[in-house]
Amino acid sequence: MSSLRMNDSLPYPAARLTRERGTPQQSTAPQRIAKVLARAGLCSRRDAERWIAEGRVTVGGKVLTSPAVVVTADEDIRVDGKPLPEPERARLWRYHKPAGLVTTHRDEKDRPTVFGALPPGLPRLISVGRLDLNSEGLLLLTNDGALARRLELPATGWVRRYKARVHGAVDSARLAALAQGIRVSGVAYGPIRATLERQQGANAWLTLSLQEGKNREVRRVLEHLGYPVTRLIRLAYGPFQLGHLARGAIEEVPHKVLQEQLGISSKGGTRAHARKIVPA
Repeated sequence: MSSLRMNDSLPYPAARLTRERGTPQQSTAPQRIAKVLARAGLCSRRDAERWIAEGRVTVGGKVLTSPAVVVTADEDIRVDGKPLPEPERARLWRYHKPAGLVTTHRDEKDRPTVFGALPPGLPRLISVGRLDLNSEGLLLLTNDGALARRLELPATGWVRRYKARVHGAVDSARLAALAQGIRVSGVAYGPIRATLERQQGANAWLTLSLQEGKNREVRRVLEHLGYPVTRLIRLAYGPFQLGHLARGAIEEVPHKVLQEQLGISSKGGTRAHARKIVPA
């Protein structure tokens, strides 16, 4: 992948998600019980609802029968008679997703998943957005659902950068017009900055930058222009870059960077150190 000229540095530019824009913090407000169980890292919200239906969850000594119950942090919540663990502080990882993995915990078609491919020893993680089955590159993973939702919002202003290999002779003027936005099959897509990097016979490499990141946005827009995508690689998500992270490797973002970029406090948690895990 040397032809992609990926930058191994993590510049973490000055543009940050500040507290005023909604920093994820440990909430003391009432929350639905399934959300509380998921935030504690025990399960997904769907699993929490199943556990409640099985009578495994109690609040104040009473067995819950509905996931619609709203609770506060100071209530006695237990699963199988055991109190909830203290929520771990928010953490974030960069993962180099290979093509051929589905970004989900369970796949109804029994295809290999991102989370099944992760090395052991990690907490339960969720993705910040998704990459489809055939896409590759940078995927951010976190243990904090509130952080994931915050980073997915277009309001953060964070740019997603991609490289795409397409089939066809590319017209640079048509790419430039994407900066005004485009409507495809009734769906409106926001501005996309797309440039032709090089044409190689019947194929071409493009670079693209966008903020919305709707489902399969890059593929659908380029195919609408007559340029079917044969390879799609995400290089950056906001200040976080793929760099030279090996395919299939995962590396934790240092907690200092989360403090600087996201305003996340270290209160109640220990400082994280970046560590890179490369599958054998």
